[in-house]
Amino acid sequence: MEHKQPHTNSTNPKPRPFLKWAGGKGQLLETFRRYYSKELKSGAIKHYYEPFLGGGAVFFDIISRYEIEKAYLYDINEELILVYKVVQQEVEELINQLVAYETSYKVLAPAQRSEMYYDVRNQYNEERAKITFDTFNNNWVGRAAKMIFLNKTCYNGLFRLNQRGEFNTPAGDYKNPTICDANNLHLVSQALQKADICRGGFQQALHDLQNPAFVYFDPPYRPISKTASFTAYSRHAFTDNEQRQLAETFQSLADKGAQVMLSNSDPKNEDKNDHFFDDLYENWYIHRVQARRAINSNAKKRGTIKELIITSYPTRKNYGKSGK
Repeated sequence: MEHKQPHTNSTNPKPRPFLKWAGGKGQLLETFRRYYSKELKSGAIKHYYEPFLGGGAVFFDIISRYEIEKAYLYDINEELILVYKVVQQEVEELINQLVAYETSYKVLAPAQRSEMYYDVRNQYNEERAKITFDTFNNNWVGRAAKMIFLNKTCYNGLFRLNQRGEFNTPAGDYKNPTICDANNLHLVSQALQKADICRGGFQQALHDLQNPAFVYFDPPYRPISKTASFTAYSRHAFTDNEQRQLAETFQSLADKGAQVMLSNSDPKNEDKNDHFFDDLYENWYIHRVQARRAINSNAKKRGTIKELIITSYPTRKNYGKSGK
């Protein structure tokens, strides 16, 4: 089956995240744009770096708006990196397989859909040991198609791995899920042609840095209470020690001339005396912005809260380094 490239018309469609992802920044993009540096907006920045890639909402926003020549995208999740590389390099075959999944899934009754979901999930987990994540090969496309299918049909779009690296999210209940958005996948693939994509931690950006550069960090959020956890959806823990190491990397990148932006939870939502990030980034510009709480077991606590945007440069709001 041949899929034509989408035509760019007066509406000028933009690439957007093709995966649902816990902690995705789609709902904060309008706010984030007010805190991008003026050099990025003017076209002076040519290199973009994003560790903690996740759903990639900020990357897609920036690559669509500004004159970026090269992007460097990282994530420690090898399954995620595999999918991005498949979209970058083999989007047509991926679309063919996703169309087949969607066609098969949508003609089934709810109970049969659930059965199909668990069959694909079992296949996905069983074949993990046979996947070589370091070298692109023919098995990658099928694995990427399975991951996207599971992501679009699992409960709440939650990609979650157990300690063995197995995908263990239960089936969702959707009447008409879009499993294959071919137009967006083409746009994403086109955007990714400017990107180097690799599995790696946040410090990799420091090794690869080429100025002028803009770096965006979206780490696993620090829990804002003793019972909350924003790091429970991966087998990779991100503790206060890692937050401190990230702050050191933030400092090193800024010292080397990069413009750096970071987002995180604001512990002051729960404890006004928790100065963890205020102390950690006391030399930088701390901004508190309104955001919707996306994950909480208590429905009464899913309203608007404050999150942090920390920048190595002043913004037009010019709050000053206290951020208060």
